[in-house]
Amino acid sequence: MKNMRGLECFVKAVEAGSIAAGARLLGLSAGSASQNIARLERELGAVLLTRSTRAMALTPAGTAYYARVRDVHEQLAQARDELGQSQGRPQGKVRIACTTTLGRHLIAPLLAGFMAQHPHIELELLLSDEVLDPIKLGLDLSVCFRDQLKPGMVARKLLELPMVFCAAPSYLARAGTPTDPMDLSQHDCLGYRFSVEGRRLRWGFERDGVHFEPEPRIVALCNDIDALAAMAVAGAGITRLGSFVARPLVEAGLLKPLFLSTRRGKTPQLRAQSLAFFICYRDRRQMVGRHRLLVDYLLAALQDHPALSLSDLRDRPPEGHPG
Repeated sequence: MKNMRGLECFVKAVEAGSIAAGARLLGLSAGSASQNIARLERELGAVLLTRSTRAMALTPAGTAYYARVRDVHEQLAQARDELGQSQGRPQGKVRIACTTTLGRHLIAPLLAGFMAQHPHIELELLLSDEVLDPIKLGLDLSVCFRDQLKPGMVARKLLELPMVFCAAPSYLARAGTPTDPMDLSQHDCLGYRFSVEGRRLRWGFERDGVHFEPEPRIVALCNDIDALAAMAVAGAGITRLGSFVARPLVEAGLLKPLFLSTRRGKTPQLRAQSLAFFICYRDRRQMVGRHRLLVDYLLAALQDHPALSLSDLRDRPPEGHPG
């Protein structure tokens, strides 16, 4: 095969749904990718794609050709990866997507260590809270929580994120401190809503092992966790934040944690429901060495990570009690 670049452009165009989208995954212009595919078609003596200003479609010949070369393309990528591994020099690109707040606060800072260990691996981090199509976006890995898992994906649990309900001292001084989650119906609450689905992320608790969901009085919704944190710091009301977002704000005295101090011996009677995050990929066969290196690195780096603990926050005295 003389025109390997054309083969790559063709496969990516089919997977992404258009020549332009496939070109973006390869870091090429749409014109360059189109020319590469045209050269491939001339080499094969067959038209693989029909193109118009609005759409692209496989011809019968293109459908048959794609079915044959899709696995070949993946196998060639794996072979290149294994060659780099055997030479002690893992190389290639890893495209990973992650929910916005987790990616910004926790995953992105950890990637610096991975890059230092593997300088020949190129990383691309895509942050989004929407449910993404891994094929169209050319994702190798994605980090998402349970509600975002897509059928057919292989998912490994990455972390269990403790959630913290909190409010600014100014709000608590004005409205009082709730002592039970059921009190949230009488308080101004700031909730998270998915921008595309329009669905609000519900607030769950466990009391003595029994799950329940209070009905908070929602006065504001937002699709960005950092914006909700900023609103809470400004005294707008009570919100729910991941531990890695809440911790520095609590330690700085900007927010007060709620519902953390009730205990029975050493075990809290009441706890906010945590949020499980998973690292996902399309197919075990597509997990080449550089992908596994990143997965293993993140699993190790997040195990016992201090940002995922509530122990010292739970030990803080409740509002209004002496320290």
